Amino acid sequence: MRPSQPITANVFVVSPDTRSERRFDLGLTVGQLKNKLELITGIPVQNQEISVHPSENATEALAILADDSKPLGFYGISDWQVLKVTDLNPAASFTGQLTDTSQVDKFELTETEYAQRQDTVLAYKQRNKIGRFADKAEGEQQETPSVDIPVGARCEVESAEEDFRKRGTVRYVGPTEFAKGIWVGIEYDEPIGKNDGSVKGKRYFQCQPNCGVFVKPERVKVGDFPVEEVDFEDEEM
Repeated sequence: MRPSQPITANVFVVSPDTRSERRFDLGLTVGQLKNKLELITGIPVQNQEISVHPSENATEALAILADDSKPLGFYGISDWQVLKVTDLNPAASFTGQLTDTSQVDKFELTETEYAQRQDTVLAYKQRNKIGRFADKAEGEQQETPSVDIPVGARCEVESAEEDFRKRGTVRYVGPTEFAKGIWVGIEYDEPIGKNDGSVKGKRYFQCQPNCGVFVKPERVKVGDFPVEEVDFEDEEM
């Protein structure tokens, strides 16, 4: 029994402005196909040249559909071939101009002109103080945590060395310019500190050189700690 011939073919239709997958009846004449392709590609019937290719990258055509009276089956069109539609008179149909933006007038603004407009994202951010336009005092404002370490209290600072107790007196509790958060300024009983109560030119309290230090509150234990003499220097920075 002779196998039946296909009556339709799934093909790709490619033109300067379009690309689509279509199914056509192989009994359709070339003239009828051109009428359908005008609606798909925008190329007038009289300006169409239709070539058949095995793939989109193929440079040589398998056939040119030159006879409007012949059916598609006459040209042996099969599934997944490419029908390339060329516009023989692009000036009349503006083919290719839909995708060519080189001749489109562009709306451009200088930075100064953009900054002066009131209908831009920049203007919106400025009006609502968003991002870099937020008030610095407001943006930097942070809730200060409560620290129960009174100034003047005796204290002991946590040390990494066993049996080495760093004792002194609390001289400052609060924010600093050298780092974020709350810091406790302590005057050590012995010169085992880092400074004299000042850091980077900013003074927070007064003490002898190398007797001052700033530590985080969690390292400080407040209590009745007597003065202890220390005969060597701590390696703390």
